[in-house]
Amino acid sequence: MVNKLQDLSYLNGKPKVTGIYKQYNQDFIVKEDLGYELTNEGEHVFVEIRKEDCNTLFVAEQLAKFANISTKLVGYAGLKDRNAITTQFFGLHIPGKLTPDFSQFKLAGCEVLSVTRHNKKLRIGGLKGNFFSLRLRDISDASALEARLQLIQHSGVPNYFGEQRFGRDEHNLTQAMLWANGEINIKDRKKRSFYLSAARSAIFNDIVSQRIAKGIFNTVLNGDVLQLAERGSWFVAEAKELDVLQSRMNLGELNITAPMVGDNQLNTMEDALLFETSCINHHWSSFLNLFKKERIETARRAIILRPKNLTWQWQDQATILINFWLPAGCFGTSIIRELIV
Repeated sequence: MVNKLQDLSYLNGKPKVTGIYKQYNQDFIVKEDLGYELTNEGEHVFVEIRKEDCNTLFVAEQLAKFANISTKLVGYAGLKDRNAITTQFFGLHIPGKLTPDFSQFKLAGCEVLSVTRHNKKLRIGGLKGNFFSLRLRDISDASALEARLQLIQHSGVPNYFGEQRFGRDEHNLTQAMLWANGEINIKDRKKRSFYLSAARSAIFNDIVSQRIAKGIFNTVLNGDVLQLAERGSWFVAEAKELDVLQSRMNLGELNITAPMVGDNQLNTMEDALLFETSCINHHWSSFLNLFKKERIETARRAIILRPKNLTWQWQDQATILINFWLPAGCFGTSIIRELIV
């Protein structure tokens, strides 16, 4: 069962450039892009916080204590790294009450940037994307790194889920496997969500990795589920249209997708269905009954990740600052793994 990020297939071969990633917190900076304007009124208070050395769940708990509400009434769009400088929103449901004075909220490593009322709940995944600013140090070969960056600009990278999805030492995936095998029972709602997410993400990563290994990462198969670039709508590729669809794929108009497996059909057909079913049955079949029991709906996710506004600047001969934007749910580590070892 291959899941560790370094063991998955590389799009352009494993990098030969060495470097140091995330030596300091300031080497990994992330800022949320909600993608919409806040209304300045409503039952929810959106608190924008810049944090360092604090994980998302801990900050949510402290905000709940400060506002004297249940932690269940504090939402966030996604989990952010602790060992980084990250800016994210927390949504507190405080209907019919004055907005607390968050200038008095004190937590080491946290700074309140803004407080705004909004008329809708902040849900997991409820943002457009994230801005990244990543610094790599001690680069062994600047010209080779430049060449890899240009490849990424042109072709993107595999849209792998990062290691943080699976927990420290893949704890979340291990627990999911024990749960699926009936060795443990998980009652905690958040843990159930984390473990199911880890299992589905590992399956996705494996299918993408196997497409790369078989040389069909950019090849439209008969029955593939294709997604319109920049949009969520999708359709199934038919044999009579493969040449046209491949041309559109090469132009970046379409994305091939892989499944986030659930309890219903994969939606692929013909050759693509056979390929995905083979991948799942080979390593991951023990999860299928769990997904059915938990009524997890199958979804699709693009296998190619194309960073937007990718720019870079050398700060000295061996230090580079890389900036880009990624859609919600995508990982900056997917970019880094194609650049350095």
